[in-house]
Amino acid sequence: MKHYYSLNEYNLMKYGCKIYKLSISGTMTCPNRDGKLDTRGCIFCSKGGSGEFASSALLPVKEQLEQAKKKVEQKNKNGKYTAYFQPYTNTYADTAYLKKLFYEAIEPDYIVGLSVATRPDCLEDDKIMILSELNRIKPVSVELGLQTIHKSTADYIRRGYELDIYDEAVKKLKSNGIEVITHLIIGLPNETENMIYESVKYVGERTDGIKLQLLHVLRDTDLEEEYKNGKFEVLSLEKYTDIICNCIELLPPNVVIHRITGDGDKKSLIAPLWSGNKKHVLNYMNSEFERRNIIQGGKFKSRA
Repeated sequence: MKHYYSLNEYNLMKYGCKIYKLSISGTMTCPNRDGKLDTRGCIFCSKGGSGEFASSALLPVKEQLEQAKKKVEQKNKNGKYTAYFQPYTNTYADTAYLKKLFYEAIEPDYIVGLSVATRPDCLEDDKIMILSELNRIKPVSVELGLQTIHKSTADYIRRGYELDIYDEAVKKLKSNGIEVITHLIIGLPNETENMIYESVKYVGERTDGIKLQLLHVLRDTDLEEEYKNGKFEVLSLEKYTDIICNCIELLPPNVVIHRITGDGDKKSLIAPLWSGNKKHVLNYMNSEFERRNIIQGGKFKSRA
């Protein structure tokens, strides 16, 4: 039974085959790290800028793509790929540099599209124009790290921008025909279930796709100190699955769900340790979807 509109289903309809993402780096940093807004980064962000699975930033883009492709091509023989600029903020650079970088990334025949992870406050009009130009050659999607709609939480995690900045970025991107994928973190400190559902409903009315990411506590982050000092507790697998079931039912059927959990780097994962066994986690979640007859856009209503 189909429980939700997955990225795999979307790709099969759009491209006729399975698509793998090749994570690469553009050697960019972030305004939350270089001093423009802060130097500490978001409270949960690893030193690698959430790009632990990307290829070496020291290599040219084409070599990064080839290196990343070799890791998965046995699972994707004769398949196609998306070039995915993942670590840090991938529009936080000079416009000419971005144009060169992105054009190099979409040049190989095996690349069918471009995915760019960034912040909504780093999408000036000239950068959106570049993405729009590229989108006429190969499909472009932009991933925005929103994490929550709630100001109290946004301030706590040091996000560094207000919700209306996200809204404006979404409008501009979509008016230029660019797909928007929004990241939300489930289990942020001090957020109630209803706050999570409010974020999901809000984003579901605006975005084309969504990533529902379990909060990971990673080594050498400020969040690790908060966790060790007992400031918050992480979610159990059972509770997280219950929340995800409700989130799926809240989302409109046309929103592509790109992720229902997340991969933390096992070498730096502090908590929750159960998330390190991805196969077990997905099997458990899928069995619960089946047991509860979860359907995207179903009948669950927030208790807010």
